[in-house]
Amino acid sequence: MILYEKKYKETGKEYAYRILKDNIMSLELKPGELLSESDLSEKLNISRTPIREVLMKLKNEHLIEVKPQSGTYVSLMDSKIIDEAIFMRSTIEKEVLKEACEYFPEDLFIELEKNLFAQKLLCDIEGKEIEFHNLDKKFHRLIFLGCNKINIWDSIMNISTHYNRMRLLSEMKTNRSKIISQHEEMLNIIKNKEVDKIDDYIQKHIVSPAKEWRELIKNNDDVSLYFK
Repeated sequence: MILYEKKYKETGKEYAYRILKDNIMSLELKPGELLSESDLSEKLNISRTPIREVLMKLKNEHLIEVKPQSGTYVSLMDSKIIDEAIFMRSTIEKEVLKEACEYFPEDLFIELEKNLFAQKLLCDIEGKEIEFHNLDKKFHRLIFLGCNKINIWDSIMNISTHYNRMRLLSEMKTNRSKIISQHEEMLNIIKNKEVDKIDDYIQKHIVSPAKEWRELIKNNDDVSLYFK
């Protein structure tokens, strides 16, 4: 588990939540991995009561599973939860892109271009998968921000914990240049107001990868172990 510095005025409970969630979402803590309250309390230097509260919060986000008489585990990924996130994201992002085609702030469009440039720099560098993944999420977040839909984006992220772990896993195993190419296409759709291309784009960028993921799970024993 990777530990970070505590933020200014961050409580022990807030710190524990941030560390544990970041390590789960980055796959540093692997799906199915056993978690010990006493071990976490010692590593994070906080009492077991806030640790227990944090684990309950993560359980509500489908990131922790508590098995009676067995222990507390990082949740295995669930294909049904991933499918729900894909449905939610594809349905909403389609409408947000339509709004972006009507109007999108110039300063945020420039931020999208900067983000895409950073993605290209990291694309083929081994060990930069998590940084690339975070840029990917920030890229889409900027679109929701530009359409004044940031709270909707946060809601999508709350239900996308399994989806984002799977997406990161895929990015670790496959060529990321295709994602960059699709992000370039998204920029052009917004810039040129090509509303007629949005449906096909959403299908290609958000829906279709799920088929590739099923093949990835089927053909990689190490990946299949992470699933229910």
